[in-house]
Amino acid sequence: MTSDTGKETERLRELIARARVVLWDFDGPICRLFAGHSATRVAAELVEWLEVRGLHGLLAENERGTSDPHAVLRAVNVRHPDGDLVAELEQRLTAEEIRAVRTAMPTAYADPLIRTWTATGARLAITTNNSPRAACLYLTQRDMLGCFHPHIYGRTQDLHHLKPDPHFLGSALDAMGSEPSDALMIGDSPSDHTAALRAGVPFLGYARNERKAKLLGEAGAEVIVGSLEPLLRAVRSRA
Repeated sequence: MTSDTGKETERLRELIARARVVLWDFDGPICRLFAGHSATRVAAELVEWLEVRGLHGLLAENERGTSDPHAVLRAVNVRHPDGDLVAELEQRLTAEEIRAVRTAMPTAYADPLIRTWTATGARLAITTNNSPRAACLYLTQRDMLGCFHPHIYGRTQDLHHLKPDPHFLGSALDAMGSEPSDALMIGDSPSDHTAALRAGVPFLGYARNERKAKLLGEAGAEVIVGSLEPLLRAVRSRA
Protein backbone atom coordinates (compact mmCIF):
# COMPACT_ATOMS: atom_id res chain seq x y z
CA MET A 1 0.00 0.00 0.00
CA THR A 2 1.31 3.42 -0.91
CA SER A 3 2.60 5.39 2.06
CA ASP A 4 2.66 9.16 2.23
CA THR A 5 6.43 9.52 2.06
CA GLY A 6 9.11 10.23 -0.52
CA LYS A 7 8.74 8.41 -3.78
CA GLU A 8 5.16 7.31 -3.11
CA THR A 9 4.08 10.89 -2.43
CA GLU A 10 5.66 11.99 -5.70
CA ARG A 11 3.73 9.31 -7.61
CA LEU A 12 0.50 10.58 -6.10
CA ARG A 13 1.36 14.13 -7.07
CA GLU A 14 2.12 13.06 -10.64
CA LEU A 15 -1.23 11.30 -10.98
CA ILE A 16 -3.05 14.31 -9.58
CA ALA A 17 -1.12 16.82 -11.69
CA ARG A 18 -2.11 15.08 -14.93
CA ALA A 19 -5.78 14.62 -14.01
CA ARG A 20 -8.13 17.11 -15.62
CA VAL A 21 -11.01 14.67 -15.16
CA VAL A 22 -11.45 12.40 -12.12
CA LEU A 23 -13.64 9.30 -12.44
CA TRP A 24 -14.84 8.05 -9.06
CA ASP A 25 -16.19 4.68 -8.14
CA PHE A 26 -19.04 5.30 -5.69
CA ASP A 27 -19.29 2.57 -3.06
CA GLY A 28 -15.87 2.55 -1.40
CA PRO A 29 -13.98 5.71 -2.35
CA ILE A 30 -16.93 8.05 -1.68
CA CYS A 31 -18.86 6.13 0.97
CA ARG A 32 -19.59 2.72 2.43
CA LEU A 33 -23.05 2.34 0.97
CA PHE A 34 -23.97 -0.73 3.00
CA ALA A 35 -22.41 0.39 6.27
CA GLY A 36 -25.78 0.22 8.05
CA HIS A 37 -27.80 -1.84 5.60
CA SER A 38 -26.25 -5.28 5.27
CA ALA A 39 -25.14 -6.22 1.76
CA THR A 40 -25.07 -9.85 2.93
CA ARG A 41 -28.75 -9.64 3.86
CA VAL A 42 -29.61 -8.01 0.54
CA ALA A 43 -27.81 -10.78 -1.35
CA ALA A 44 -29.59 -13.44 0.73
CA GLU A 45 -32.97 -11.86 0.02
CA LEU A 46 -32.29 -11.85 -3.72
CA VAL A 47 -31.35 -15.53 -3.52
CA GLU A 48 -34.50 -16.27 -1.48
CA TRP A 49 -36.64 -14.43 -4.03
CA LEU A 50 -35.25 -16.71 -6.74
CA GLU A 51 -35.75 -19.84 -4.63
CA VAL A 52 -39.41 -19.03 -3.91
CA ARG A 53 -39.94 -18.94 -7.68
CA GLY A 54 -38.16 -22.23 -8.20
CA LEU A 55 -35.23 -20.53 -9.91
CA HIS A 56 -32.45 -21.33 -7.45
CA GLY A 57 -30.92 -23.58 -10.14
CA LEU A 58 -29.73 -20.43 -11.88
CA LEU A 59 -27.14 -20.06 -9.12
CA ALA A 60 -24.19 -22.29 -8.32
CA GLU A 61 -23.85 -23.39 -4.71
CA ASN A 62 -21.16 -20.84 -3.88
CA GLU A 63 -23.26 -18.08 -5.47
CA ARG A 64 -26.21 -18.88 -3.19
CA GLY A 65 -24.05 -18.06 -0.18
CA THR A 66 -22.44 -14.91 -1.53
CA SER A 67 -22.40 -11.67 0.45
CA ASP A 68 -22.30 -9.63 -2.76
CA PRO A 69 -25.67 -8.70 -4.31
CA HIS A 70 -23.95 -7.88 -7.60
CA ALA A 71 -22.67 -11.46 -7.78
CA VAL A 72 -26.27 -12.73 -7.72
CA LEU A 73 -27.26 -10.26 -10.43
CA ARG A 74 -24.29 -11.17 -12.62
CA ALA A 75 -24.89 -14.91 -12.25
CA VAL A 76 -28.53 -14.67 -13.27
CA ASN A 77 -27.67 -12.41 -16.18
CA VAL A 78 -25.11 -14.92 -17.49
CA ARG A 79 -27.63 -17.78 -17.44
CA HIS A 80 -30.80 -15.87 -18.20
CA PRO A 81 -29.75 -12.68 -20.01
CA ASP A 82 -31.90 -9.83 -21.23
CA GLY A 83 -35.15 -11.02 -19.70
CA ASP A 84 -37.80 -9.75 -17.31
CA LEU A 85 -36.16 -11.76 -14.52
CA VAL A 86 -32.93 -9.79 -14.71
CA ALA A 87 -34.88 -6.53 -14.96
CA GLU A 88 -36.85 -7.29 -11.80
CA LEU A 89 -33.75 -8.37 -9.87
CA GLU A 90 -32.00 -5.17 -10.91
CA GLN A 91 -34.98 -3.10 -9.75
CA ARG A 92 -34.99 -4.89 -6.41
CA LEU A 93 -31.30 -4.24 -5.91
CA THR A 94 -31.77 -0.59 -6.87
CA ALA A 95 -34.49 -0.26 -4.22
CA GLU A 96 -32.19 -1.76 -1.58
CA GLU A 97 -29.33 0.56 -2.56
CA ILE A 98 -31.62 3.56 -2.28
CA ARG A 99 -32.66 2.40 1.22
CA ALA A 100 -29.00 1.95 2.11
CA VAL A 101 -28.25 5.60 1.35
CA ARG A 102 -29.93 6.61 4.62
CA THR A 103 -27.26 4.84 6.67
CA ALA A 104 -24.29 5.08 4.28
CA MET A 105 -21.03 6.11 5.93
CA PRO A 106 -18.94 8.79 4.18
CA THR A 107 -15.38 7.72 3.43
CA ALA A 108 -12.97 9.76 5.53
CA TYR A 109 -11.71 12.86 3.67
CA ALA A 110 -13.88 12.13 0.61
CA ASP A 111 -16.19 15.14 1.02
CA PRO A 112 -13.45 17.78 1.37
CA LEU A 113 -11.39 16.12 -1.35
CA ILE A 114 -14.31 16.22 -3.78
CA ARG A 115 -15.09 19.86 -2.98
CA THR A 116 -11.45 20.93 -3.11
CA TRP A 117 -10.75 19.15 -6.39
CA THR A 118 -13.84 20.76 -7.91
CA ALA A 119 -12.79 24.19 -6.62
CA THR A 120 -9.38 23.83 -8.28
CA GLY A 121 -10.97 23.25 -11.68
CA ALA A 122 -11.01 19.47 -12.04
CA ARG A 123 -14.13 17.91 -13.54
CA LEU A 124 -15.57 14.93 -11.69
CA ALA A 125 -17.73 11.99 -12.73
CA ILE A 126 -19.17 8.89 -11.06
CA THR A 127 -18.54 5.56 -12.81
CA THR A 128 -20.18 2.89 -10.67
CA ASN A 129 -21.79 -0.53 -10.77
CA ASN A 130 -24.33 0.78 -8.27
CA SER A 131 -27.56 2.42 -9.29
CA PRO A 132 -27.03 6.02 -10.44
CA ARG A 133 -30.22 6.85 -8.55
CA ALA A 134 -28.59 5.78 -5.28
CA ALA A 135 -25.45 7.76 -6.09
CA CYS A 136 -27.48 10.89 -6.92
CA LEU A 137 -29.51 10.58 -3.73
CA TYR A 138 -26.39 10.22 -1.58
CA LEU A 139 -24.63 13.16 -3.25
CA THR A 140 -27.76 15.30 -2.89
CA GLN A 141 -27.93 14.54 0.83
CA ARG A 142 -24.25 15.53 1.20
CA ASP A 143 -24.80 18.67 -0.89
CA MET A 144 -22.26 17.45 -3.45
CA LEU A 145 -24.40 16.63 -6.47
CA GLY A 146 -23.24 19.81 -8.16
CA CYS A 147 -19.65 18.55 -8.07
CA PHE A 148 -20.61 15.73 -10.45
CA HIS A 149 -23.90 16.44 -12.19
CA PRO A 150 -24.72 15.49 -14.91
CA HIS A 151 -21.81 13.06 -15.14
CA ILE A 152 -23.10 10.12 -13.14
CA TYR A 153 -22.82 6.80 -14.95
CA GLY A 154 -24.05 3.62 -13.31
CA ARG A 155 -25.93 0.38 -13.56
CA THR A 156 -28.84 -0.03 -15.91
CA GLN A 157 -30.70 -3.20 -16.83
CA ASP A 158 -28.04 -3.80 -19.49
CA LEU A 159 -25.70 -5.63 -17.15
CA HIS A 160 -23.11 -6.28 -19.85
CA HIS A 161 -21.91 -2.73 -19.20
CA LEU A 162 -20.92 -3.38 -15.58
CA LYS A 163 -17.25 -2.98 -14.73
CA PRO A 164 -14.77 -4.52 -15.54
CA ASP A 165 -16.30 -3.50 -18.86
CA PRO A 166 -15.04 0.06 -19.50
CA HIS A 167 -18.41 1.28 -20.80
CA PHE A 168 -19.14 3.71 -17.95
CA LEU A 169 -15.65 5.18 -18.12
CA GLY A 170 -15.89 5.60 -21.88
CA SER A 171 -19.29 7.26 -21.56
CA ALA A 172 -17.91 9.73 -19.03
CA LEU A 173 -14.84 10.55 -21.11
CA ASP A 174 -16.89 11.03 -24.29
CA ALA A 175 -19.42 13.28 -22.55
CA MET A 176 -16.70 15.37 -20.93
CA GLY A 177 -14.56 15.59 -24.05
CA SER A 178 -11.55 14.11 -22.28
CA GLU A 179 -8.72 11.94 -23.49
CA PRO A 180 -8.07 8.89 -21.27
CA SER A 181 -4.57 10.14 -20.47
CA ASP A 182 -6.01 13.35 -19.00
CA ALA A 183 -8.19 11.42 -16.55
CA LEU A 184 -7.74 9.50 -13.31
CA MET A 185 -9.89 6.65 -12.01
CA ILE A 186 -10.25 6.16 -8.24
CA GLY A 187 -11.57 2.73 -7.34
CA ASP A 188 -11.41 0.08 -4.66
CA SER A 189 -11.84 -3.19 -6.54
CA PRO A 190 -10.04 -5.27 -9.17
CA SER A 191 -12.95 -4.64 -11.54
CA ASP A 192 -12.32 -0.89 -11.23
CA HIS A 193 -8.66 -1.39 -12.08
CA THR A 194 -9.47 -3.62 -15.06
CA ALA A 195 -12.02 -1.13 -16.40
CA ALA A 196 -9.48 1.70 -16.11
CA LEU A 197 -6.82 -0.41 -17.81
CA ARG A 198 -9.15 -1.25 -20.71
CA ALA A 199 -10.15 2.41 -21.05
CA GLY A 200 -6.53 3.58 -20.96
CA VAL A 201 -7.13 5.68 -17.83
CA PRO A 202 -4.50 5.96 -15.05
CA PHE A 203 -5.69 4.27 -11.86
CA LEU A 204 -5.43 5.07 -8.17
CA GLY A 205 -6.52 2.34 -5.79
CA TYR A 206 -8.25 3.08 -2.50
CA ALA A 207 -8.17 0.24 0.04
CA ARG A 208 -9.75 0.70 3.45
CA ASN A 209 -8.16 -2.52 4.74
CA GLU A 210 -5.36 -4.95 3.98
CA ARG A 211 -7.69 -7.42 2.26
CA LYS A 212 -8.76 -4.77 -0.24
CA ALA A 213 -5.13 -3.70 -0.72
CA LYS A 214 -4.08 -7.29 -1.40
CA LEU A 215 -6.81 -7.78 -4.01
CA LEU A 216 -5.90 -4.55 -5.77
CA GLY A 217 -2.21 -5.39 -5.72
CA GLU A 218 -2.85 -8.86 -7.13
CA ALA A 219 -4.91 -7.24 -9.89
CA GLY A 220 -1.93 -5.11 -10.87
CA ALA A 221 -2.70 -1.76 -9.27
CA GLU A 222 0.58 0.09 -8.73
CA VAL A 223 -0.54 3.03 -6.59
CA ILE A 224 -2.77 2.17 -3.62
CA VAL A 225 -3.67 4.37 -0.66
CA GLY A 226 -5.31 3.40 2.60
CA SER A 227 -6.62 6.92 3.18
CA LEU A 228 -7.72 9.80 0.99
CA GLU A 229 -5.99 12.26 3.30
CA PRO A 230 -2.69 12.40 1.33
CA LEU A 231 -4.69 13.09 -1.83
CA LEU A 232 -6.46 15.95 -0.11
CA ARG A 233 -3.15 17.45 0.98
CA ALA A 234 -1.69 17.03 -2.50
CA VAL A 235 -4.69 18.69 -4.16
CA ARG A 236 -4.64 21.54 -1.64
CA SER A 237 -0.94 22.08 -2.26
CA ARG A 238 -1.70 22.71 -5.94
CA ALA A 239 -4.53 25.17 -5.25
